[in-house]
Amino acid sequence: MQMRGFETRGVFARGAVRAGAFLCLALAFAISTIAQVASSPAPVKTPPILGTVKAIAGESLTVATDAGAETKVTVTPGTKLLRVPPGSKDLSQAEVIPFSEFQQGDRVLVRLRCAGDPPVCEAGSVIAMKKSDIAEKQTHEREEWQRHGIGGLVKSVDAAQGAITVSTMTAAGKKDVAIELSKNTIIRRYAPGSVKFDDAKVSSLGELSPGDQLRARGVRSADGTSFAADEIVTGAFRNIAGTISAVDAGAGTITLADLVTKKPAVVKVSSDSQLRKLPPQMAQMIAMRLKGAATGAPAPAAANSSAPAPGQGGGPGGQGRNGGGDLQQLLGRLPAAPLSEFQKGDMVMIVATGGLTDAQVTAITILGGVELLLQATTQEQASSILTPWSLSSSGADAAAQ
Repeated sequence: MQMRGFETRGVFARGAVRAGAFLCLALAFAISTIAQVASSPAPVKTPPILGTVKAIAGESLTVATDAGAETKVTVTPGTKLLRVPPGSKDLSQAEVIPFSEFQQGDRVLVRLRCAGDPPVCEAGSVIAMKKSDIAEKQTHEREEWQRHGIGGLVKSVDAAQGAITVSTMTAAGKKDVAIELSKNTIIRRYAPGSVKFDDAKVSSLGELSPGDQLRARGVRSADGTSFAADEIVTGAFRNIAGTISAVDAGAGTITLADLVTKKPAVVKVSSDSQLRKLPPQMAQMIAMRLKGAATGAPAPAAANSSAPAPGQGGGPGGQGRNGGGDLQQLLGRLPAAPLSEFQKGDMVMIVATGGLTDAQVTAITILGGVELLLQATTQEQASSILTPWSLSSSGADAAAQ
């Protein structure tokens, strides 16, 4: 019995030893696994790349980012390649495309997969918008803002009631229009110092002040006194009128004597600046109407004829018989004029970024051929026909974001 007890205790002892050895091996394996996991490179979170395809070589894209840098993106068989139409709000309309369909000028949003130290990155997904689709959308948007748009100076803002009154200048004279907003109205505001519509940020009525420039897209009422806005864009800009004293084509600047401050102003002309020149006949017609509106005199006989004045027709964008036509729309139809057409001694009206104390401002709109306009009425009345309307390239990146 004692021997059997001893043997039994020996069996238990040997089992305990084996169990202990097995536990040690298991712990060793677990520690080894943890060490391997700890030593494995963890995924590195990187922000997405948003920009335009500059070059395509092999299985890589060179993307010129909106921040001004260039990034080479490697595409692998595991990269998701998608395309969405401009204006999409999500990926519900996304379609899978082969790498061969990417083209220079396409807008892309690239999400990266990065790991290691230093990190090595490859594209996890590339969401593209076709260059030609974007151009087509831009053209349509310009036409919509042109046909169904209104512009002027903000006269009053009632943020509590959601009401804006703007002062507009029609071919029949100055007119106040109530801008009607709905819960779906998009409100944007130009970024400080920017002349690009794309840089306009989502805003609110609280940022508007009397004297701001406003452009709205929507539906005008039959009597022209109100405007139901689908979208508005606003900004604080400087109006300048004066005589050009110098033009520096190399530096892209115009220097003029400001009629209000009596001081020289240097205006930078960028690729986004809109330059227009009024033909003499059109300038005379507008000047006569501005002068008549300022004095309360009846419009010239030509304006009462059966033929509608430019911008006055009953088609899209015109006010028909209920108004004198939107002069912003009229000016928007003028062909672009190169800087070389502006000479020393010319009188111009300018809408620009910057404040009264800025030594140099950037032009949004420059209008030449305005001598008769400035002679016919006050600068405030004449300047009210200009708005800082600059619809540049639309990335339509909402879906990609």
